[in-house]
Amino acid sequence: MKMSRHKRKYIILLCIGLIGIFLAIWTIWSNKALMVSEISISSDNLPSSFSGYRIAHISDLHNTQFGEENATLLQMLSECQPDIIVITGDLIDAQHTDVEVAICFAQKAVQIAPTYYVTGNHEASSSQYDTLKTELKDTGVTLLEDEIVYLEQDGEVIALLGIDDPNFTIKGDLFDEVPAMVNTKLKSMLEYDTVYSVLLSHRPELFETYVACGVDLVLSGHAHGGQFRLPFIGGLIAPDQGLFPKYDSGLYTDGITNMVVSRGLGNSIIPFRFNNRPEVVLVELNAE
Repeated sequence: MKMSRHKRKYIILLCIGLIGIFLAIWTIWSNKALMVSEISISSDNLPSSFSGYRIAHISDLHNTQFGEENATLLQMLSECQPDIIVITGDLIDAQHTDVEVAICFAQKAVQIAPTYYVTGNHEASSSQYDTLKTELKDTGVTLLEDEIVYLEQDGEVIALLGIDDPNFTIKGDLFDEVPAMVNTKLKSMLEYDTVYSVLLSHRPELFETYVACGVDLVLSGHAHGGQFRLPFIGGLIAPDQGLFPKYDSGLYTDGITNMVVSRGLGNSIIPFRFNNRPEVVLVELNAE
């Protein structure tokens, strides 16, 4: 029996509607469905006492809350049993900054493990950053503002570096000054160092600079996983990288340098992500 044109049209519209409903539900779920992504990093420059060292890496929270007072996120961090927690920028959102939410999270994070923090572009744009900075220090979070500290374990050390977001110094970078500025900062900090180095930096697009400076491991964010992740292609768009960003998620390696880019946790100008679950990255270091 031949199907009428009206019936075919109805079935097509029904299928489109069901697909639309599925995509809407999937998008809502995947914007709240936290996950842990585990990445193992091996190096013959890592002291043996740091083999098995666990770093919980979060980025781009943008004042988002997962559960009441971020209870779901904090529980996930606790279950990771990290040796340290690192925050690589955009803890707040410049468009709707809520320092209280950020500090509430920080107060509980430091109870799980020593917590280190570097700024992102949203901190550079926020008029409330000075307040955030003061209160983070009061909670016991270690701010790394173009600084280096040493982590000690059984008499051996590794270097933990952090650099401020370039937007604190240069707005727009019309003349490609940012890579040169970051290169100068890193070489100054690493000039006399031969120990294994972990760099916290918000910006993954500066990977070539990190490689040139001989950093062992970079932990970064900013790209939001490319916001909309497409099968077989990856992220669609990222700040400071544009369409089809090169560094949007996961592990990148060049020579001795490894860079781990977090997809982040929250959203900002684009209020939702697609096929791109928010993540806590758990990095485990291993000595070769």
